[in-house]
Amino acid sequence: MFDFDIMHIIAGLPGLLIAMVVHEYAHAQVAVWLGDFTPRLMGRLTLNPKAHVDPIGMLMLFLVHFGWAKPVQINPRNFKNPKRDDILVSLAGPMANFVTAFLALVALLVYLRVGGDMTAGVSMVFQMIIEFNIGFGIFNLIPLPPLDGSHVLMQLLPRDMAYKLAELERYSFLILIVLLMTPVLSMILIPCRAFIWQVFMLLLRPFI
Repeated sequence: MFDFDIMHIIAGLPGLLIAMVVHEYAHAQVAVWLGDFTPRLMGRLTLNPKAHVDPIGMLMLFLVHFGWAKPVQINPRNFKNPKRDDILVSLAGPMANFVTAFLALVALLVYLRVGGDMTAGVSMVFQMIIEFNIGFGIFNLIPLPPLDGSHVLMQLLPRDMAYKLAELERYSFLILIVLLMTPVLSMILIPCRAFIWQVFMLLLRPFI
């Protein structure tokens, strides 16, 4: 995991940027589609990495394959159905990551199928795009504030329980560090990663 050779760094950068940009852009775009123009007013309805990349989150994503970007600000009061639409916006980012990973996998397989002469470096770039997008999507579904999974869970919980979950945000970074330093996070994330790959293989089965 902590491989710092120059090839690994160069090959990983596109995957890091794509994972962050696609994730946050999806949040912004779905919010705008649902009637909240706050992301557009704040300059987040763009694929420009400068608008979305959080340097610390990018470093964490590179180091441990799980990280974060600058959160997209929304105003749920602009939604016609605030509870439903907040869930849709929250899920948009992780789902965009999974779709991106799948499309990168399809592109890689198609290129190999037609007999393309792919160098080891280009192959690694595709693999990192797939890996980082899957990891970024799974990580953000963890129900820990302020990650996307917590927004979904808070909309489904009774109000008093949702408030208690929201109060965890002040401790979320510490909790995350503890999880990263113990096997607990891996015990959750590794099966999730395996499940995503199973879904990909199921979708690709008629073509491979």
